Amino acid sequence: MAFLRTLNHILLVLLVLTFSVIWYSTMNTVPTSKESKVSFSVAETEEDVIPIVICAAAGRMGAAIAAINSINSNTAANVLFYIVGLKNSLLHIRKWIEDSQLGNINFKVVEFNPMVLKGKIRPDVAYPDLLQPLNFVRFYLPLLTPEHEKVIYLDDDIIVLGDIQELYNTKISRGHVAAFAEDCNLPSLQDMINKVGIQNTYMGFLDYRKSTIKKLGISPSTCSFNPGVFVANMTEWRQQHITKYLEKWMKKNVEENLYSSTIGGGVATPPMLIVFHEKYSAITPYWHIRYLGWSPDEQLPKSVLQKAKLLHWNGRYKPWHYPSAHSKLWEKWYIPDPTGKFKLLRPK
Repeated sequence: MAFLRTLNHILLVLLVLTFSVIWYSTMNTVPTSKESKVSFSVAETEEDVIPIVICAAAGRMGAAIAAINSINSNTAANVLFYIVGLKNSLLHIRKWIEDSQLGNINFKVVEFNPMVLKGKIRPDVAYPDLLQPLNFVRFYLPLLTPEHEKVIYLDDDIIVLGDIQELYNTKISRGHVAAFAEDCNLPSLQDMINKVGIQNTYMGFLDYRKSTIKKLGISPSTCSFNPGVFVANMTEWRQQHITKYLEKWMKKNVEENLYSSTIGGGVATPPMLIVFHEKYSAITPYWHIRYLGWSPDEQLPKSVLQKAKLLHWNGRYKPWHYPSAHSKLWEKWYIPDPTGKFKLLRPK
């Protein structure tokens, strides 16, 4: 009898195990070929998206609109715009897009919390506009676009004349974090650079009198780069803890005054020059033609304009204000504000 009870017990256990296996197989079936195709298609679509991060500051929202319109009008690629702003401007930029010819673009409006910058920015009375929180959005790309492997960051004062797919396809070498345009790669603009006094080396951005800068071992004659347009490898960015190091140098500047807007005309550029040194690849020169905002009187050579894929009005003289160089070219892409809040500044 004991033997029979043991045998029944074993058979009962086997029966339960068999039922469990059948139940598990039913609940975790391998997708059919049709379902597999759907899943693969979704993944493929996500990879084909070109994510572009661009800021929309309250006082210069028309710049972001013109930039977005120029990009959208010159490509057939699947672009996803991450439009970053402060809380008080988000509704405005959304309405401007939805009530205009840009209503069909793919976009996400993202709020940037300026509290992340607390204790990291040194007050600068000379150029307070350069301390605006959105100038530092580019430092936090992994937090804004967590699901993307590769991202384009663009300043708002740009116009894209080429197919953005070409810029997105920029090759970033192994171990490099991003691709920038070097400030010494435009010999055709050298006359204007010399005439206006544009800085194009590390000496123009960092205070080499400070021991902290000297200890970096970077030659002051090293060619600088412009971080207003770049393509970033987000995997490398995360693995190399780029945001952490950018914040480290911001804090060091607060303590030691290592750079300021009176040196290189910006406070977001110097920490990037330090952190990305020898960690970046080069963008094709005509994908970042800059300095259009340095002087309202200096015009780019026609030979340069004909080849330009992207124009950048970095500097004081913006094309939505007056005076400005090549403002008519910029205005071609501008879409009037349906709310009437933003207006171009033009002579009567």
